[in-house]
This record gives sequence, C-alpha cells and structure tokens, in this order.
Amino acid sequence: MIGSLFAGISGLNANSTAMTVIGDNIANVNTTAFKSNRASFANVLSQAIGGGGNDIGRGVEFWGTTPTWSQGSLENTSGPMDMAINGRGFFMVSDDSGSTFFTRAGEFTFDRDGRLINPDDLQLQGYQVLSENPDGTLNLGSLDAIQIPTESTAPPQASTEFTVDVNLDSSALVGDTYSTTINVFDSLGNDVPLTLDFAKTGNNAWTWQATSTLASAVTPAGPTAITFDPTTGMLNGSTDPTIDLTLTNGATMPTLTWDLYDAATSSTNGDLTQYASQSTTTFQTQNGYPAGSLRAVSVDEAGVVTGSYSNGQLVPLYQVALADFPSYYGLAKMGGNLYGASLQSGDAMPGVPGSGRLGSISPSAIEMSNVDLGQEFVKMITTQRAFQANSRVITTSDEILNELINIKR
Repeated sequence: MIGSLFAGISGLNANSTAMTVIGDNIANVNTTAFKSNRASFANVLSQAIGGGGNDIGRGVEFWGTTPTWSQGSLENTSGPMDMAINGRGFFMVSDDSGSTFFTRAGEFTFDRDGRLINPDDLQLQGYQVLSENPDGTLNLGSLDAIQIPTESTAPPQASTEFTVDVNLDSSALVGDTYSTTINVFDSLGNDVPLTLDFAKTGNNAWTWQATSTLASAVTPAGPTAITFDPTTGMLNGSTDPTIDLTLTNGATMPTLTWDLYDAATSSTNGDLTQYASQSTTTFQTQNGYPAGSLRAVSVDEAGVVTGSYSNGQLVPLYQVALADFPSYYGLAKMGGNLYGASLQSGDAMPGVPGSGRLGSISPSAIEMSNVDLGQEFVKMITTQRAFQANSRVITTSDEILNELINIKR
C-alpha cells in the first residue's frame, strides 16, 4: 500500500514537470525560431515477485525533454539584414572572446562600427569575398566575423571599352562634319571627355579622329579613314579600332577599344551606320566608373552580403556561414535562442547556404516559433487529467490505510 503512495507521488512530480514544459512552450509561442519541447517519461521498477515477469513498478520518473526540430513558419520583416534559414543549418555567432554559438534566430543589424550583430551583441560569422569570377562564382576567404565599415568605398575602374551608336548622314556634302562626345574614366576615377570627330571625304567615305581636352597626345594622332557599304549602309571592316590617351592630370588610361565589330563573326555590329537621315548619336556606354561610397547593404538567398555604392556598383562583400551537425538532438541549450556543440551533437560543419545539406536564406524574413498552440492545449488537458488521477491514487491509498487502522481498533 505504501508503494501506491510513492507511485502516486512520482506521478504528481512527473506531470508537474510536464506541465512546466508545456508552459514553457506556450510562453515562447512568439519567440523567434524557438523549438518546442516534448516531455518524456520512464517507468520506475521496484521489485520482482516470484519471477516469470511479475515485476511491480514504483511509479514514473521524468526522463527529460526532446526538442522538435521542425521548420517554423517564415514571417517577412522590414529589416534588410533579417534572415531566415529555409531548411537545415544554424547561423554562427561569436562574442568578443571568440566563443562561437549557434542559432536559427536571424535578427541582425549593423552597429556603428559596421559589425553585423544580433540583439545580444553577438557577431554573425561569414566568409569575406576576395574576388568574383567572370561566371559569377566567388573566391572566399577564411571564416570570420562580418564587419563592413560605414565609410567603405568601392575603388574606381578605368574604362577599357566604349560603344557609341552613330548614324552619319549619307546625303551630307564632302567636307561636312559631325562630332559626339562620351565621358570615360581614368585610373583615378576622373571623368575624361573623349570626342569623336567625323568628316565626309567622298561617297560612302568618312574619316574619324579622337581628341580630348585632358590629353596631351592621342593615338592615332590623325584622321582614320572608314567606308560604308553603298547597298546596306553598314560599316566596312572587321577590326575594332583602339585609342591611347596620354593624360595631363597625372592619371593613366589603359588602351580604349571602340566596339564596332562582332568578335565572333568579325562583321559590323551596326553601331556605326550611314543612312539618309540626320547625323545623330542614339546610344553610348563604357565600362569604367568612379570611386563610390557605400549607400546600402542587402543579402540574397545564397547568403551573399552585397554593398550598393554611389557609383552604381553592386559589390559582393561577404557570404554568410551556416553550420550543420550530425545530431541536432545533442545540442546544448545556452539560452537566448543559442545552442552549443557537445559530444552528443558532434562537431559543427560550417559551409555556405545551399551547399551540402544546408538550406538557403530567406532575406528580410525571420523564422517563427514552431509551437502548435492547439497541440499544447491538448497536452495540457491530458497532463492535468493525469495529475488528477495520480492525486486520486494518493487519496484512495490513504483511505485504504485508514480502514486498516480502523480494523485494528
């Protein structure tokens, strides 16, 4: 009889703890990236009577909690650096001492020093972009804290190629001229005006000459002859002309290529024509740009943090790091939406979003708690009933003991 009292008390204790777990889940229903927990129980074996499996239990014990690692729903935010992981993985964050923690809560902002931090002042980890390949792939550095100084600048790029779409009037008289100017950039990012002067020399025949007010010498130094097909009005020839400028401002200028012909076919691309319409310039572009200051920062689904500069350039600066583990169930809870690696979880396996088993990044979004309130309320009811039933075991056992005592009287 005494055993039933202890069994009932163990049931009260275990279900009381289970109610605490349920209460914790409900309390964190709005906690970013919170993972709900499930209470687990184990029976307590006291003794065996007569062998043959006649085991008598002594109640129940609380065995622990098991997190539910299902994906929480994603909620869009207005934060440009808020991130949600769509799939497996954890953000890697570190404190000033260099200790690394792991979290799925992706609420990040830049502080005054350009560090990308969470609300607890922990820095997000990532790989610095060293260079970008022509195919768009990135060459990355080592894993480090993401820091983008607010005074960050993008260096200038000198122009190496330009395009000017010009039509020269086929009805122009010999000696008639037409001029157009395009601004290119030198090695220091200065604007360099480049003027192209055209002069008609005969039927379907013109010359062009490049000049610049900032150049002490221009090559080719004199006029260059060009001709047009009398049937199509298209430029004859097959090789793009080049122009060299010796600047007077102390900067340098690489050789400029005037894009007039298709490299694959060596035929004119139609940028320079001679039709019976007024001489005019319809389009011009070049590939240089001046230095620029940082205006905004964004992140994409691959976790690439890109800086937008005042010169119109979009420069990839970092790629966010994610970490995976052999077992999520072995992770140590650290509080503050943080987890730590343990022997049971295995070592962290860092990588970039989308690689291996790692998920992708949803920009300007956060992962919500995966707590199911309906399910928690059902658990609350069943736990309450279990608590009441165990209370009834205790009161019934007490009544039986009382009857035994009364028999002796």
